[in-house]
Amino acid sequence: MTETVAPPRPTRRFTFEWLGVAPFVIFAVMFLILPTLYLVGAAFVGRDGQFTLENIAGLFTDQILAAYWISIRISGASALLGAIAGLAIALAIIRGRLPDGLRSTVMTFSGVASNFAGVPLAFAFISTLGRLGLVTIILKTVFDFDIYRAGFNVLSFWGLTLTYLYFQIPLMILMIAPAIDGLKKEWSEASQTLGASALQFWLYVGFPILWPSFLGTLSLLFANAFGAIATAYALTGSSLNIVPILLYAQIRGDALQNPGLGAALALGMIAITALANIIYLVISARAERWMR
Repeated sequence: MTETVAPPRPTRRFTFEWLGVAPFVIFAVMFLILPTLYLVGAAFVGRDGQFTLENIAGLFTDQILAAYWISIRISGASALLGAIAGLAIALAIIRGRLPDGLRSTVMTFSGVASNFAGVPLAFAFISTLGRLGLVTIILKTVFDFDIYRAGFNVLSFWGLTLTYLYFQIPLMILMIAPAIDGLKKEWSEASQTLGASALQFWLYVGFPILWPSFLGTLSLLFANAFGAIATAYALTGSSLNIVPILLYAQIRGDALQNPGLGAALALGMIAITALANIIYLVISARAERWMR
């Protein structure tokens, strides 16, 4: 009998192509992995420098649980409203009968607006919907309608949610556009040939195919809003007790300074945003298989 010889295993050699991804790896290690490991360790260190579980136990106090709850509500509301509005706009500019040049305009604006946040965005909404904002004054003088007497406040839950929509909707448009482009025209033509209406096509073909992509992007929008701090802090200050502002107060504040508890707060935020991103990755992978 002739003895079969296993083929030699290919050896991985260093190539210059690895230099192309080196900046990304270095950036991820320095600004993502190492800070995360530091926070995990700091969450279990007390004021005396010894190991403790008091910081983790502090997450279950009424104040911190309330902060997590309102942060989840704001993130969920802005993600859901942004996803629905972004889907409608994306369907209109891609599948609708609007001018061809409108799509490039909307996509370009979405790319800019999805990254517009922080102090400039907060100032823009205060100047627009604040007590002396432009829209507030116009509604009061022209239509005799005071939105603040009606219960609206830009520094409230719905005010911050509305502000988040400015970058949530454009991000949804950018994320859902490839999935809408994946809807083949042959499918709608086949449904019309079989006698289906446009509503029936979307109910039984279009939306079921887009559903995984919609859910995946929804989880990404939730994570995007949950970790935002600059806009919320510049807009509401300490008047709205959300987790990022409470975290800032624990790490940098004078009265509430407790770095260990702040690290535990950050660890809780990492866990929630990581779960949302994992859901996005799993659902998006399934959506890609569907589109094939």
